[in-house]
Amino acid sequence: MSSGPKVDRKDPAAALLRPLPVKKLTLIGAGKIGEALLSSILGAQLVPVSRVAATDADPPRADYIREKYGVNALTNNRQAVAGADLVMIAVKPQQVTEVLRDIRRSLAKNSLVISVAASVTTALIERELDHGHRVIRVMPNTPCLIRQGMTAICRGKHATPEDLKVAQAIFSAMGRTVVVDEKHMDAITGLSASGPAYVYMIIESLAEGGVKLGLPRELSTELSAQTLLGASALVLHTGEHPAKLKDVVTTPAGCTIDGLLELEEGGLRVTLIKAVVRAAERARELVESQNT
Repeated sequence: MSSGPKVDRKDPAAALLRPLPVKKLTLIGAGKIGEALLSSILGAQLVPVSRVAATDADPPRADYIREKYGVNALTNNRQAVAGADLVMIAVKPQQVTEVLRDIRRSLAKNSLVISVAASVTTALIERELDHGHRVIRVMPNTPCLIRQGMTAICRGKHATPEDLKVAQAIFSAMGRTVVVDEKHMDAITGLSASGPAYVYMIIESLAEGGVKLGLPRELSTELSAQTLLGASALVLHTGEHPAKLKDVVTTPAGCTIDGLLELEEGGLRVTLIKAVVRAAERARELVESQNT
């Protein structure tokens, strides 16, 4: 049993939430993740509205972004990146190469490029831009939409430690961040980027168990979701190994041990491990296809 909670292990990048030395930020791609980025950057006052441009290929969407956030929203990427010293790419992976080829003649040589596109390597971006640009690659997950996300950050061969701090500051406004070597990005995609989908299945299954026992579905879903949220928060807050926290709940001859035996018999542990590994393998396949 734990001797007591440890000191809260806060994300060190949270201390970076201060205005960034950016003359102009251009966000290419104002979809769900792009809009979440824009909202977080402006909400944390990292960059003034007057210094931000955003693009979307759909004119009504661009109009919506302009009206809601007050930024200069365009449909022309080349026009939007002109004069930008920070460019963020938040389009679908299969669109990245086309976007890079479109903007590379208009992109300032000293600009920092941050890509949110899954499975697109820094090497590919550097090769397409062909000007020694500083490139940062990030892998966020969907809870970033409510600023409770997990984002992994790695840098290309030309990026500096200061560039990493810029990326950390931006994504700390959307949750927690970690800086990693790029070789780990496929595994991170399989774990934290795909992970919310696994968790939703767990929440759904727990809720179905409650319904089976007679609980109203809405109540059962709330109980399940909050249980996972609280358990996750306790892992991060204490820094304890999950197995140790599990043992705290599992009293001798109690209810929990019977439930755990059912999970072990059903292969939950192995199935989740396999899910992470298979998703990571798929991410690796996508990387290889992008590079061919």
